[in-house]
Amino acid sequence: MREELQLSELPEIHGAMAEFDTPEELLEACERAYSAGFRSMDAYAPMPVTGLAEAIGYKRNKVGLCVLIAGICGAIGGFSLLEWITVVAYPHNVGGRPLNSWPQYIPITFECMVLLAGLTALFSMLAMNGLPQPYHPVFNVPEFERASIDKFFLCIESSDPKFSVNETTDFLRDLGAKEVTIVPA
Repeated sequence: MREELQLSELPEIHGAMAEFDTPEELLEACERAYSAGFRSMDAYAPMPVTGLAEAIGYKRNKVGLCVLIAGICGAIGGFSLLEWITVVAYPHNVGGRPLNSWPQYIPITFECMVLLAGLTALFSMLAMNGLPQPYHPVFNVPEFERASIDKFFLCIESSDPKFSVNETTDFLRDLGAKEVTIVPA
C-alpha cells in the first residue's frame, strides 16, 4: 500500500510537474486539468503550441491598452509642448505665418508618440510578465532542461486551492504523463 504524503511532511514545494512526449498530449492534459478545476498552472514547450495559452486559462493582458494610452498621451504631450513653445514661450512671427502653424508639429508629435508607446510597451510587458525572473523553481527538476529541446511539461502549482500532493500527482498520472515530479520551491 502506498504511503500517503502530507503537505506538512514535505519541504516547501512549488507544485507537481508532469512530462509529456507530444504537444497534443500536453494540450489535452491542460484542457483536462482546467476542466477539473485547476487554475494555477503553467505549461512549458520547446515550440509554440496553438491553443495552449487558452487551454490553461490564460487571459489577455493589458499591454496593448497601456501602449495605446501612452501613444495618445505622447502625441498630445508633444503637440502641446510645441504649441506652448511657439505660441506662449517664444512667439516669433516669421514671414507673416500664424504662430501656431500645426503642420510643422507633426514630425515631433509622431516621434513623441512612438517614443512613449515604445517605452511603455517594454516596461509594461516586463512588469505584467513578472520579469526579470532570474530564478524559477521548475529549474530544480533535472528533466526540465529538456523543455527547450523535445519535452512538454505541465506544472500545477501548490498555490492552487484544489492542490493536494497525492491527489494532484495521481491526477497527472491519470492524464498519461510519462513522469510526474514534485517541484521543490
